[in-house]
Amino acid sequence: MNDLALLTEAARSAGDIARRYFQKSPKVWDKGGSAGPVTEADLEVDRMLSDDLRAARPDYGWLSEETEDSATRLSQENVFIVDPIDGTRAFIEGAPHWAHSLAIAKSGRVEVAAIYMPMLDLMFTATLGGGAYLNDVPINVSARRETPGANILSSKANFKEEFWPGGFPDLQRSFRSSLAYRLCLVANGEFDGMLTLRPTWEWDVAAGCLIVAEAGGLATEQTGVQPVFNSITGQLNGIVASNSDIHFGLIAGLT
Repeated sequence: MNDLALLTEAARSAGDIARRYFQKSPKVWDKGGSAGPVTEADLEVDRMLSDDLRAARPDYGWLSEETEDSATRLSQENVFIVDPIDGTRAFIEGAPHWAHSLAIAKSGRVEVAAIYMPMLDLMFTATLGGGAYLNDVPINVSARRETPGANILSSKANFKEEFWPGGFPDLQRSFRSSLAYRLCLVANGEFDGMLTLRPTWEWDVAAGCLIVAEAGGLATEQTGVQPVFNSITGQLNGIVASNSDIHFGLIAGLT
């Protein structure tokens, strides 16, 4: 089984587990330190993914939101970067916009990605140089050329003028709770772009960044540099994703 088939199979199995808990009042804990909530579904999905993926690829490293981190991954060429449930707050609220986000990075670059939305039965996939797909159909980013007026997925805080020293480009704002899903909606051309301007965990965006890039877009840190994954901190300096025309305008306003 190749790496993409491995991830898509694992993502569907994750969906089978999560659906058992969805809208059934799962146990919830606060992780503290502003890290947000975690549910028993997150933890069971994480255990399954860790067991199955690491058994299939014992030489690959592991970085997951719900697993205690180990520096061992830093010396491994390939590493799984996993968010068992991205959009846990939406999951708790009973909204369908949450995802299982799975990626494999090699030497800091994501090469394989799968993001699955179980309640919507949407499987987004990509391989480096192989294109991006939704349920096996090729997808592409928006063809919009002008940054002003673009519909950008973002939290309200990111639209404050203090973040835009180069000038705010008069954007429209929409929102979805899962960063992975936001990136997929950009890759699919349903929105013109997305951005998050806070320190961003790799597991939230690793898979989505490849899917956007393979759909013909750009996904960079907020300074415009390409993200490098499997870092010591496991974090990136925000993410800006869109097609190349809009991306240029967004970065110009942010820097």
